[in-house]
Amino acid sequence: MIHRECGVIKTTYRADMALYPLPLARVTVVATAALLVAAPWLLPPKYLVWASLTGIAAIGAVGLNLLTGSAGLISLGHGAFLATGAYTAANLAARLDAPFWVGLPLAGLVAAALGVVVGLPSMRVKGIYLAVATIAAQFMTEWVINHVTWISGGAQATVTLPPPALGPLQIDTEAEKYLLILAVAAVGVVVALNISRSRLGRAFVAVRDRDLAADVIGVEVGRTKLIAFAVSSAYAGVAGALWAYYLGVANYEMFSITVSIEYLSMVILGGLGSVVGSVYGAAFVTILPLALRDFLDRFREFVPAGDVATFVAQLRLIFFGSLIIAFLVTEPEGLARLWRKVKDYFRLWPFRY
Repeated sequence: MIHRECGVIKTTYRADMALYPLPLARVTVVATAALLVAAPWLLPPKYLVWASLTGIAAIGAVGLNLLTGSAGLISLGHGAFLATGAYTAANLAARLDAPFWVGLPLAGLVAAALGVVVGLPSMRVKGIYLAVATIAAQFMTEWVINHVTWISGGAQATVTLPPPALGPLQIDTEAEKYLLILAVAAVGVVVALNISRSRLGRAFVAVRDRDLAADVIGVEVGRTKLIAFAVSSAYAGVAGALWAYYLGVANYEMFSITVSIEYLSMVILGGLGSVVGSVYGAAFVTILPLALRDFLDRFREFVPAGDVATFVAQLRLIFFGSLIIAFLVTEPEGLARLWRKVKDYFRLWPFRY
């Protein structure tokens, strides 16, 4: 690689395929990873909980972005795949005493199988019609969980999970749970980054931009769509299993249609088609309500009806709706694009040209 003032000239295929081609990018990634690993010793327990919830949300958001942002397939049933992963892990742990390292990948596989079934309509329909089909899958999954007793124990019932364990190591403290979630999230992000720049990722983009043209150049459109649903659902299944392990219970109310909309808002606000943007969006959507509740707790006597939780929930819906509209109008590529603009500005500063 030859570094010049006009940019970076790549002289080998290996340099061209590097995930982080610039030294500054590699240093930034290493420094960020070091800070994330050191977080249990730097943050109080409350903020560590926020970080853990953000990591779980980031896994599911990355999977949804591969489906909606990269492949262009709209899904409003992401909560169904989260629920599938959670109840798969819960039943394996509660009934078969399956260890964590078995339950987590199986949760992803079962969710991926459901994703393939839900994705079958994508071979014939797209756009709003596909969105309606995924909503139907969401409601059907909720009905099955509520009425099939050997899955959930019946309506309003919960399935209890033991703390996750890796061999003799019991993961029961907040710091240990955070590090486990961080490791799984890091693997998920790296895999998604490599998928995005692989042949499969380019097939996703071709199907998104123009499926007829993709078919002409040799992309198997139907197969690619099903793979996109499978990969996205696998991510959601792992996220749902982690969420159930983290809370210690699995309940269908944790995976309602509202959760599906929240994950879609993470993808839109973070940036469609951007893996790192999914992480930004997950952090924003997860942390903002928690921070807002903490802020309003200081002014509890001024909150209408004195109900902080209800007020925060209503304010969050208004705020998120306004943000989504604002981003779609002003910056459709979301937080990832805004951060890219900031980096570009300082990369060229003080030379405006």
